[in-house]
Amino acid sequence: MKRIAVFDTKKYDKEAFNKYSDKYEFAYFKDLLNEHTVALASGFDAVVCFVNDELNAKVLNKLNENNIHGVFLRCAGYNNVDLKAAYSNKVHVARVPAYSPYAIAEHAFALILSLNRHIHKAYIRSRDFNFNLESLTGFDLHDKTVGVIGTGKIGRVFIDIAKGFGMQVICYDPYPIKDAGYEYVSLDEIYQRSDIISLHCPLTQENHHMINHASLEKMKKGVMIINTSRGGLIDSKALLDGLKEKKIGAVGLDVYEEEANLFYHDNSFKIINDDVLALLISLPNVIITSHQAYLTKEALDNIAMTTVKNMDEYFSDELIMNELCYHCEKVQDKANCYRNKKKRCF
Repeated sequence: MKRIAVFDTKKYDKEAFNKYSDKYEFAYFKDLLNEHTVALASGFDAVVCFVNDELNAKVLNKLNENNIHGVFLRCAGYNNVDLKAAYSNKVHVARVPAYSPYAIAEHAFALILSLNRHIHKAYIRSRDFNFNLESLTGFDLHDKTVGVIGTGKIGRVFIDIAKGFGMQVICYDPYPIKDAGYEYVSLDEIYQRSDIISLHCPLTQENHHMINHASLEKMKKGVMIINTSRGGLIDSKALLDGLKEKKIGAVGLDVYEEEANLFYHDNSFKIINDDVLALLISLPNVIITSHQAYLTKEALDNIAMTTVKNMDEYFSDELIMNELCYHCEKVQDKANCYRNKKKRCF
C-alpha cells in the first residue's frame, strides 16, 4: 500500500481522506510543507498539500532527492508551486480544479449580505439586548451593478446568484466565454461602474495586486470589495488606505496575502505582528473570514475524491488529467504538447 504524507491537515481533512484508507496509507501532519518540514516526507511515496504549503525549488529538489515524484494539491490554486522546478525535478503536480463552486460563490454573497445589512454588528448588539437600529442601514441589492472579475466556474455561479437578486452584472476575464450572454468590459470599466466588485480569478504574475492605489482611484466612492480567491490580488496597504479615506464602503475578505502562518490556526492568545491585518479586523465595515469559503461537506468530499483519483492515475502510470505542467504551458505548437498526445510530460 502506498504511503502518503498529508500536510497542513485538520480534523475535517482526515475525516474526508480516511474514507480511502483501504487504498492508501495516510500520515497526517499539522505542519505546513516548507524547507524546514520537507524532511517529514522522507520514506513516503507522495505528498498531499494545501494552499499555504511552500512548493518552491528547494522543497521540490528535496522531494526529488527523497524519490518523491508525486505532489497532489487538494485545492484549485497553484501559485505556491514552482512549476518550472517541478518539471526540472520530474515531479508530477496535480490539483483539484473544481470541488464546489457553489460553496465559494455562496460565501462571497454571505459576505456581501452581512456587510450590506450589518448582520455582524446587529448580532453583537442583540446579544446584549441592544435593539437600536442606528448605523444599520443598508441598500437594496436589486438594480445595483456588480463587477465580476473572473468567469470560471465559481464566477459563473456567483453571476447566477447576483442575477437572482436582480443585480446588473458586468464581467472581466482575459479569456471571455463565447456566447455566454455576459456583458464583458475592460477592467477600468469594472472599476468605474461597479457598486460591488467580487474577485473570482486565480493569482498570476500579471494580476498580482490588481486592486491597488491606482485602481482604487478609479472606483466609485463607497464601493464594496469582496475577495474569496487569493490574497495577493489585493494590495492590503492600499486597501487599508482606501478604507481610511472612505473611498471604500465595505470589504469582505476570505483570503489575505500574508495569511500563511495565521489562517487555520488559533491565534487568539498571540500578539499579531501584522499591523495592516490588525487594523483591517478592527474596522466595523470589514469582515474577514479564515479562508473558509470552500468549507462545506460537499466540497471536502469532492476534494478528497478528486485527489485520490489523481493519485490513482499517477501510481498506475496513466495520464494524470488534472496535472499542472510547466512544459505544456510553454509549448508553442500545441500539437506537440505531450498531454494533447495523451502522454505524460515525463
